[in-house]
Amino acid sequence: MKNSASFRAWYRPMRARRRDEEHRAATPLELFFDLCFVVAVALTSEGLHHDVAEGHVGHGVVSYLSVFFAIWWAWVNFTWFASAYDTDDDVYRLTVLVQIAGALILASGVPRAFGEADFTTITYGYVVMRLASIVNWLRAASGDPAHRATALTFAVGVGVVQAGWLLRLLLPHAWMAPAFVLLVAADLLVPVLGERRRQTTWHPHHIAERYQLFTLIVLGEVVLSTSVAIQRGVDAGNGQLWSLAMAGTLIVFAIWWLYFDRPDPLPPASVRGALFWGYGHYFAFSSIAAVGAGLAVAVDHDLHAGHVSGRVAGYAVAVPVAVFLVGLWGLHLPAKHGAGLLLFPGAAVLVLVTPWLFAPVDLIAGVLVVLVAVTLVLRHRAATRTA
Repeated sequence: MKNSASFRAWYRPMRARRRDEEHRAATPLELFFDLCFVVAVALTSEGLHHDVAEGHVGHGVVSYLSVFFAIWWAWVNFTWFASAYDTDDDVYRLTVLVQIAGALILASGVPRAFGEADFTTITYGYVVMRLASIVNWLRAASGDPAHRATALTFAVGVGVVQAGWLLRLLLPHAWMAPAFVLLVAADLLVPVLGERRRQTTWHPHHIAERYQLFTLIVLGEVVLSTSVAIQRGVDAGNGQLWSLAMAGTLIVFAIWWLYFDRPDPLPPASVRGALFWGYGHYFAFSSIAAVGAGLAVAVDHDLHAGHVSGRVAGYAVAVPVAVFLVGLWGLHLPAKHGAGLLLFPGAAVLVLVTPWLFAPVDLIAGVLVVLVAVTLVLRHRAATRTA
């Protein structure tokens, strides 16, 4: 007789997983979920690149931040829910596949959002992802009586907000922006209300790993832009692009180093701390992906293919790098003290000055390399004092 434990159930009660569960790691389903989000992130970064290169900076930035919010927020909600309730039964897998289908619908609407300011398709994809999450919250309410009030708060809150997103499509154009801000605030408020009822049992090490994996996804956009710079430099015989490619490589290496070189990468245990940590990563993720778009703008400028000045092209890289540095500093401010307290904001200020100087992207790379070196020295001194 075969051991039934070796077979995955088609359905099992959705009970909370333990926060101290050993060997809790990302599952193949979660990795597949991330893989499908790569498309949406890539198209959003490309949309920002195109708008800025054409001189439509304001439109590009607003569209980018709006679309990236939908991508990031859907990913965040799936990640934290899966950390607490992943049952890996067939029903759960099917609902996650529906969420992935929603992500692909969202991605298909990105070009129209940037080109025509039409967010209809993106809204439909976003709502598909979020409605599938309601099914899982209702399952959690049924299978986990201890957290039923929390799960129902999430289910009702998500449902109400999704109705709001659909109704927004019927509003006059002049009301679209205020309605967007209101609905974003409402979306962000749902976890605040839900977690205050009773905190879900998300796993801190699992959450940290998931955020690290998404960081690698957005870093991939910078790697792609750097690779394109090298390719276009070879094709055009433009030696200046080789310098830009080297600077872009140093920037992505430094961003990776600074993000992953942290003494305590885990989210805080308190509800307020965890929400601040989780929400704050929006600035880290969106800024990293925007660095890739900025490097692409710098390439266009060097090839005389863009319609912006060298200073604007410099700021296309400098602004997201500065936002990343300040965002990372804010996320880990409690661990900073002494000289390290103002190190990251100071570096951000220097980065914002570089577009007024010669070869801004090279200078940005230099600032980041020095920042990495200084953090290594400070960490070594701190280790020596405690030894």
